[in-house]
Amino acid sequence: MTRKVVVIGADAAGMSAASQLRRLDRHVEILVFERGHYTSYSACGIPYLVGGLIKDPGRLISRTPDDFASMGINVRTRSEVTGIDTVSRTVEVLELDTGRTYHEPYDQLLIATGAKPIKPQVEGIDTPGVFGVNTLDSGIELLKAVEERRPRKAVIIGGGYIGLEVAEALNCHRGLDVTVVERAPTVMGTLDQDMGKLVGEALLDVGVKLKTNEALRAVEGHQGWVKGVWTDQGFIEADIVVLGLGVAPNSDLAQRSRIPLGFRNSIEVDLRMRTPVEGIWAAGDCAQNFHMITRKPFYVAMGTSANKMGRVAGLNLAGRDYLFQGVMGTAVCKICKYEVARTGLSEREVSEAGIDAVSAVITDETRAGYYPGSGDITVKLTARKDTGAVIGGQIVGVEGAAKRIDVIATAIRGGLTAEDLVNMDLSYAPPFSPVWDPVQVATRALLKLL
Repeated sequence: MTRKVVVIGADAAGMSAASQLRRLDRHVEILVFERGHYTSYSACGIPYLVGGLIKDPGRLISRTPDDFASMGINVRTRSEVTGIDTVSRTVEVLELDTGRTYHEPYDQLLIATGAKPIKPQVEGIDTPGVFGVNTLDSGIELLKAVEERRPRKAVIIGGGYIGLEVAEALNCHRGLDVTVVERAPTVMGTLDQDMGKLVGEALLDVGVKLKTNEALRAVEGHQGWVKGVWTDQGFIEADIVVLGLGVAPNSDLAQRSRIPLGFRNSIEVDLRMRTPVEGIWAAGDCAQNFHMITRKPFYVAMGTSANKMGRVAGLNLAGRDYLFQGVMGTAVCKICKYEVARTGLSEREVSEAGIDAVSAVITDETRAGYYPGSGDITVKLTARKDTGAVIGGQIVGVEGAAKRIDVIATAIRGGLTAEDLVNMDLSYAPPFSPVWDPVQVATRALLKLL
């Protein structure tokens, strides 16, 4: 009898798993349900679609349902799984365009429902003109509003990655008057406050208004569209509002189906992507991560980790025995001419983990000082006091700054010490770096503290 694997969610993790499974097992039946219109797309490209840098939404789509059909993978879009019966091994499916409901059996089930925008529960939050941007459908809705309504003013609620990338799209590329409202003292909560302050200064430098220590209280509409927002400091006019507070695991379906949740309400999984319920797996932004440094459960929503988790799930659904190696929260972000990056543990996370560590911060130049286009780069590096092992890094600077974080991420993954890092044979030429790369300059400052 042919084995049947059902996948819920047709983006990064779901389709990575389905494709990997198909490569290894030509006989298994694979059925994927997706409640949106699109499959296997780059959600990370949505801000650049909104900004007009990408002209065609289709450029963000890696494979269509027809492409997957040619691989022997059946994808049903506009089909939302509304229930899972873990005893009878069936899912309840709602066809969104027809309203028809039916049940589909499975032998193995992979939940890859992704993440959902954090939505503050305030008056007027559902007013038309308020957008949460995490799917291609929602990105196209925002793009349509920008192009058809020609807004002049935008308010971004929250200074997370998506919020700041949309701020760049609307301010630097669309020319809107953009205000970012952040309830914390600094934006980019995954950075330490000293580095987050630099990001705030970068926003102001490119013309984005920034209001920190200010919380959303309500959204006001007029004649069926958003008019502005009320914070605890007053009223801010807006023609569109974007939620940039980050995302949370889209684990509601799993919770309703009594599938255990773990860290921050993400679906509990082991390193093979198995849930505690027999026959059910989970991967991607809905599922629990594992931190490489602390060796504890963790949660971060990233396209990189979602694809890797999906691959591990697909391998194991095909009968292999692979373990997910974990994450370090490595991320980069661009804000007009500025770049931001981080990896490993922040000072807050170091404290929470009970690690005795030291940090050093330096400001240098991205290229040789005499070479045209050189600009400031600030690097913060953290290491354990006892061993000198590198455990964290943060970077804020102009063009050429952000991807240096990969050197730090590699050092952390390889268990390198600050002494190892300062002696690495990194490349040098004036268009790319000073003789001492800024990462190694930060390492030298760190060694003095160690």
